[in-house]
Formats: sequence, C-alpha cells, structure tokens
Amino acid sequence: MDCIFCQIAAGALPADRVYEDDDTLAFPDLRPRAPQHLLVIPKRHVESLASTQDDDWAAVAACLRTVQRVARDRGLEEGGYRVVANIGSDGGQTVNHLHWHVLGGRLMTWPPG
Repeated sequence: MDCIFCQIAAGALPADRVYEDDDTLAFPDLRPRAPQHLLVIPKRHVESLASTQDDDWAAVAACLRTVQRVARDRGLEEGGYRVVANIGSDGGQTVNHLHWHVLGGRLMTWPPG
C-alpha cells in the first residue's frame, strides 16, 4: 500500500482523526494554509475526481457530507469557508487519493493561486 492516505485510513500511519465514519475520514493538513485546514478523504482509494468511476460516486457524496459536517462542527458556517479539490499535477494535487481541503478561520482571497 503506497498511498499515504490509504495508510492513514487503515490506521497504519497516525493522524488526528477529527471525524470518521464507515466511508470517510477527516484530519488536519500537515501544512495548514488557514487557521483551520482539514482534509476529507474517502477511506477507499479513488485517485481523483478525474478518474472517478460510476461505483465511486457514493464515496464522493459521503465525502461532501463529511465536509459539511466538519465545517459545522468547527464553527465555520457563519463566516464561511473554502472547499478545494486539486486534480492532477497542474491542479496542485500532490497525493493521488481523492481529497478535499476545508479551509476556514480567515478571509479567503481570489484568485486562490
């Protein structure tokens, strides 16, 4: 198992599990770009949104449900927050496992990068 996020989901690597259910996991980003910066991943390996197959969409929906939950649990709803999914190297994806960045706790600027 070479995928670092698969290793975290399996418990082989440590992570501060902010939220977990049968299908998803949320934990802080090791290099935060905002006061609150969480990653939300499906527990099963899906490489990216670009490679999503028909049987992956339930995992995508579960992740988005978890994004909403962790944002609410962290008190980000009132002020707002940003959700980012990087796809491919030009899009900034550095781990080839589908994940969403949940960023909040400060004003987000545009364009992002």
